[in-house]
Amino acid sequence: MGSLSVKRKHQCSRGFTLVEMVTAILILGILVVGVSSFIIFGTRIFVESSSVDQVLSQSRFAIERITRELRSALPNSVRLNGNNLTYQCVEFVPIEASTTYLAMPIAPGAAALTGTVILDNVASDIAVNQYAWIYPLTDSDVYNSARQKRAQINSISTAANQVNLTFTASARFAEASPRQRIYFASAPVSYCFEKAPSSNELILTRYTGYGLTASQPVPADMGSGVLMAQGIANALTSSADLPLILTPSSLVNNAMVHLQPRFNVNGETFQYRHQVQVINVP
Repeated sequence: MGSLSVKRKHQCSRGFTLVEMVTAILILGILVVGVSSFIIFGTRIFVESSSVDQVLSQSRFAIERITRELRSALPNSVRLNGNNLTYQCVEFVPIEASTTYLAMPIAPGAAALTGTVILDNVASDIAVNQYAWIYPLTDSDVYNSARQKRAQINSISTAANQVNLTFTASARFAEASPRQRIYFASAPVSYCFEKAPSSNELILTRYTGYGLTASQPVPADMGSGVLMAQGIANALTSSADLPLILTPSSLVNNAMVHLQPRFNVNGETFQYRHQVQVINVP
């Protein structure tokens, strides 16, 4: 009995054999490799999906922002420029207020310091230092003061259902609007597809606050802009791959801006083909 109990105790205290340990290590190694590959694959899919979703959200926001602002642009204020190497910009003047004028100094009448417009919900946004435009038919009418299509407001007073405007200098608008429309705005806005300063990557930047100029300015003259989108893949050197195309207004059609930027993310490219009609008329 004593020898039997010793033998059983010896058998119960035996450990793993070398073959069992190697087998267990191999099985654990296979499991670890399989699980880690699954985790790495899942993580890679998540990172790539997040990158694509970020670029999609960013590009949609940029296209929607441009669309909304262009639709509220002053008639015939949209103009396009670029040097086919480093940038392409679309410039326009967003309308801040509009109404119908009652009395304005218009050729061939004499120049005057004052004018009167109808007071309504939209006209309530008229402010000092804004510019007033009457019947702008070309972009020169909007940006070139020599065309006598705009005047700057110095002071405002309201009486009954009308607004009395005083200009900073005697004004005489070159032409009357057939519908007596008058528009008010302060500063132009530009959206530029340009090369990033630190790389050759194409980005979309929004500029404003740089003032009205007869010639369309280049990005370097607009100050600091706000980054709207990046990862753009258009080739500015090719006229067939430009992100912006402008169809000017005519007697029968409003101006049309064609937005066709291409975005590149994780080796994949997608492109927008969007048309924005500037619906306001002089």
